[in-house]
Amino acid sequence: MLPFLLVDAFTTEPLRGNPCAVVLDADDLDSALRQRLAREFNQSETAFVNRAAPGSTEFTVRYFTPAEEIPLAGHPTIATVTALLHAGRVALPADGSPLVLTLQLSGGPIRVDVLPGAAGQPPMVWMTQRRPVFGAVHAPETVLPLFGLTPDDLLPGAPIQTVSTGTPQLMVLLRDHAALRRAHVADAAGLAAYRAASDFFSPHLFCLGGATPAGHTFARHFGTPPDISEDPVTGSATGGMAAYLWHHSYLHSPEFIAEQGHDLGRAGTVQVRISGPREAIEAVQIGGTGVVMLEGGLRGDL
Repeated sequence: MLPFLLVDAFTTEPLRGNPCAVVLDADDLDSALRQRLAREFNQSETAFVNRAAPGSTEFTVRYFTPAEEIPLAGHPTIATVTALLHAGRVALPADGSPLVLTLQLSGGPIRVDVLPGAAGQPPMVWMTQRRPVFGAVHAPETVLPLFGLTPDDLLPGAPIQTVSTGTPQLMVLLRDHAALRRAHVADAAGLAAYRAASDFFSPHLFCLGGATPAGHTFARHFGTPPDISEDPVTGSATGGMAAYLWHHSYLHSPEFIAEQGHDLGRAGTVQVRISGPREAIEAVQIGGTGVVMLEGGLRGDL
């Protein structure tokens, strides 16, 4: 039987954050079967990790939504590393120094740094995302009605823009929490058609100011069937959001706390670091913890 784990990412508490299924020893599963399993798990993403030699710090990993494979994602990265630690496939150095891993994704390798957690807390997983790419700018009068909003709900002067730190996401900066909480997919067919004709994978709506006093931003991330309708806490989109906010001068500090999922009962916290000047960002890092919720095995006759 192939081992799998269900991990809640971007939280230190079970049943919060964003759940992700992680299948280990997945070498013999072809892409079609991985896609079917991702649909069966029906999480926002499922991670498939190939075997690695004992003591190796390099792993081949693929991420699938229920609908398709994606090149990079944040919460599956946090979940994958949490699962590898829990299963004893890797271990933190005894001297307290960081564990440095390389994940070979479909879009190329990424670096992950794992630091010991504070007393009683799980390890902190830091993912270095790709250098941001700024894509198309979109018309507010076209985009906002897809979410039951009007152009007046946009923060004045804020461009709606596709940004990618590995997976292109549509960045929509709203004026306040009230507008964000009113947002919903008002036209699923229209959103699917617009997405198919555009340059982004999924939309990320957000505002300045956290859901709690500790946060600096609050966000929601929407999908279209067969993917889940709203992703509780997103890592790659948070990286793109960070690049957008820093580049367009909406942040005063290159380090901040992003919050998401609170209104879904799955509160999540993402630590964010941005390196480089606003006009030439060098890297975005997102950090978080994970909690293993479930362990099991997949039947060998799949």
